Amino acid sequence: MSNEEEIINPIDSEKITDRPGLIPYPHNIGSPAFAPTETGAIKHSAMSAMEEQCDMQLDQIKEQIALLARQAEQIKERYKVSKAVYGAKMNFSPVMGQVYHLYARKEEEFVLSMVSPEEWGASVPFKHFVASVKLLSDHTWSVVRSEL
Repeated sequence: MSNEEEIINPIDSEKITDRPGLIPYPHNIGSPAFAPTETGAIKHSAMSAMEEQCDMQLDQIKEQIALLARQAEQIKERYKVSKAVYGAKMNFSPVMGQVYHLYARKEEEFVLSMVSPEEWGASVPFKHFVASVKLLSDHTWSVVRSEL
């Protein structure tokens, strides 16, 4: 080996120090024992509990968001059905809680009837049966049975 050859240290220079007495952890076998302080253990325990609690609360919020999304979809569907029913021809005043039957006379032309498809038998006077609907107390309609 000549004096001109450069010696390359295989240890990463970021992982060594020239002042070992100033690092906050033991650096050789003769160093005093290194054990976590009681404060460190308390903080670790508190952090673990906090993380678990936050994860649990976030999961609950995610479940609530999913529930609200399903409820919003149900409301949108009731709105759509209610709009079709209120746009339909009806020759009576519907009673809350009762089931009625929606038929299509033509495309986008509906009729609300008290007579079910089974009661008509073979002589249904409409193009086709759309749905059986129930009038709810908020004056929206929910689908009880649908042929769509």
